[in-house]
Amino acid sequence: MERTNINVKKLRDGAVLPTYGSEYSAGADLYACLDEAVVIAPGETKMIPTGLAAEIPVGYAGLIYARSGLATKQGLAPANKVGVVDSDYRGEWMIALMNHSGSPQTVEPGERIAQVVVTPVLAVSFCEAEELEDTLRGAGGFGSTGK
Repeated sequence: MERTNINVKKLRDGAVLPTYGSEYSAGADLYACLDEAVVIAPGETKMIPTGLAAEIPVGYAGLIYARSGLATKQGLAPANKVGVVDSDYRGEWMIALMNHSGSPQTVEPGERIAQVVVTPVLAVSFCEAEELEDTLRGAGGFGSTGK
């Protein structure tokens, strides 16, 4: 698979560049850049630093997703479900980790806490219209297409 280079700046000691878990992984793992472990209580959200900033190319965005194992086994996932890193953002990537489990969870320094998928973004103009083209589905939503 061909890779595009993205410049990444380490902002803190101990920061780790994103890594792919396998050759064809869509998401690259992001690591907690912490001096000591952080405990997240049930229902609590804490901002976990990655120690990284990056230059996402214009026309792309970095989408921050949960790591499936961390989310299903420990209940830790991004509070906003999917974070968006815009191409013009140059600040530190912070992960708002929420504990969805019923017990306190610990995030260790250097632990993989989320994953980033860099994807093309279509720039659009929203144009007001009096009518919209009909479809078979129409305005049906929230389960209208069946289980």
